This record gives sequence, structure tokens and C-alpha cells, in this order.
Amino acid sequence: MRVPSFALLLFGGLCAAAFAAGPTPSPALLVLSKSDLTLAIVDPATLQVVARMPSGPDPHEVAASSDGRFAYISNYGFGSYNTITVVDLVAQKTVHTIDLGALRGPHGLDYAGGKLYFTAEANKVIGSYDPAAGKVDWIMGTGQERTHMVWVSPDLNRIITSNVNAATMSILDKTMVAGRGPGTAMMPNWLATVVTVGRGAEGFDVSPDRRELWAANAQDGTVSVIDLGARKVVATLNVDVKSANRLKFTPDGKLVFVSCLGAPDLVILDAATRAVIKRIPIGHGAAGIEMQPDGSRAFVACTPDNSVAVIDLKTLTVSGRFDAGGGPDGMAWAVR
Repeated sequence: MRVPSFALLLFGGLCAAAFAAGPTPSPALLVLSKSDLTLAIVDPATLQVVARMPSGPDPHEVAASSDGRFAYISNYGFGSYNTITVVDLVAQKTVHTIDLGALRGPHGLDYAGGKLYFTAEANKVIGSYDPAAGKVDWIMGTGQERTHMVWVSPDLNRIITSNVNAATMSILDKTMVAGRGPGTAMMPNWLATVVTVGRGAEGFDVSPDRRELWAANAQDGTVSVIDLGARKVVATLNVDVKSANRLKFTPDGKLVFVSCLGAPDLVILDAATRAVIKRIPIGHGAAGIEMQPDGSRAFVACTPDNSVAVIDLKTLTVSGRFDAGGGPDGMAWAVR
């Protein structure tokens, strides 16, 4: 018998509310479970789940507020949903949902400058939500098919998105222009540059020095390297990453990790030579990647295997695994 999704969500919520093994650590690793519809708080020191809370339907990505108190979860559904679920990480409970109205298919998330930035894939837009005001306060269209992941610079002057079906990256740079009329203040204006990359570009990351953007092209099996100063592709790496899902730099910028949903290996590239230096067998596929801020470990969501693999960044080997719920995907750090 098929159980209605709302009933599963309610059951998951009751189970999650009953599970709390201790206070939320800082830092805490946040892991989404797409199968269980939960957000797990994991103690990185012990690799133990200390709490699970309901995530809302079809959770894909998670971001934490700058103070580490709240987590925001995109309820994607390929455009079926229009909500972002909010979890209080200190109280360890789901507190409310953000209704995005006509904006559907929220996916990519980033928290910067006290606001939550998100993509609404069905509408081909980026938006920002102001938690203090409790409303969406800015929307910018990309005009590109499947605007999926988003990255926001710490100074809020650059926003980047991947556009999966358009095979492009959108680079938005903020400039200030004079308003119309006497005495009008300067106003922000966004300069949009659309850069063509490979087919199925989804996972991407910006190098720690902010000079390059690397995008993994799932359908081509390639990685596009973009010079952010010139805003153009300077290299296309044929590295066999078909079904690529996420791409992440290590904190020191020396290595680049690529996960593939339909392949058994985690691919590691040298950022300087742009060559594959290792393929680590991790199971039947992987999605989310999260680097430990101190540069000691990487965490990889092995979605088909219902586990999270821990990668030692010194030896580039799997040093452990843990269970944070079925079908793990998006991850984030929360620091108080």
C-alpha cells in the first residue's frame, strides 16, 4: 500500500521530534535525507547524529545562517513545491516554512549578508529572502533553463548560478548607477554575463582566491574552467565525470573533488595541473560534498548507499562512514 507523502512527513516529524541525543555542537555538520525527509545534525568529532528534524518535502539543499542558529532547506520537487523549510538548530525543531508564492522549484541556497539567496528553477530566477523582514526582498531573472545552484560572494557584489539545461553559467556583477531625478541616491545595477559551458552543468565551485570557477558538466563528462576576471572559459578538461553532481575545492585551493551520481568513484583533480590525480572508490554513486573548514576531511553523500563517506584529505582515502538517513544529499556547516 502506498502511504501518502503527507502521512510520511508527519510520521517522520514525530520520529524526528522524539530523537535528540544531545545539544547541537559547534561546528555541526548538517545532512539532508531525501528518503526520510529529515535534516540530521551530526557531531563531526564523533560522527554521531545528535538530532533529526522534519525537512519538508523533497529536500535537496541546505544552508545555515551566519550565527549557526537556523538551517534553511529547499523543497525542490522539480517545480512542484514553492517552500523553504526553516529549522531551529539550537532548539532542534522545525519551526516554519517560507512560502515563496509564485516562485517554484527552489533548489540552490547560499546565506550571505544576513539574507538567504535561492534559485527558483521553474521561474529561471535568483531571489533573496530577508529573515528579519520575513519576506522575499529581491528577484533577478537569468533567462536560462534550469537555474539550479547559486553562489554569492561575501561582499555581495557577485552572484553565480549554474543553468543545467542551458549549459551555461550566469555571472552577475553589481555596479552602482545614479538614480533618476535630482537628489536621487545611487542604485544597484546588475551586469549579467552568460558563459557557455558543457552540457548538464550543475555542480560548481569558486576557487578560494576567487580567480576561477570550475563547473562539472554531467552529460559531457568534462569540467569547464572559467577565468572570473575575463569571464570566459579558459580550459575544458576531459576527465570522464559523466553523471557529475557536485564539485568542490579543498579549503587550500589545491584540489578539486567531483562526485558522480552514476559512477563508483570520487574524482580528485590537481587545481594547478588540472589533471586527475586519483579516483577513490566510494560505492554506487555520490551527490553532496562538504569540506571541513580546517582542511582535514571531506564528507561525501553516497546517496545510493544511504551513507556519508569521510575522506582524509592528507591520505585521500576513505577513513570512515556514518548513517545520517536514507538517500543523503545536501550538506552544510553550522557554526555558532
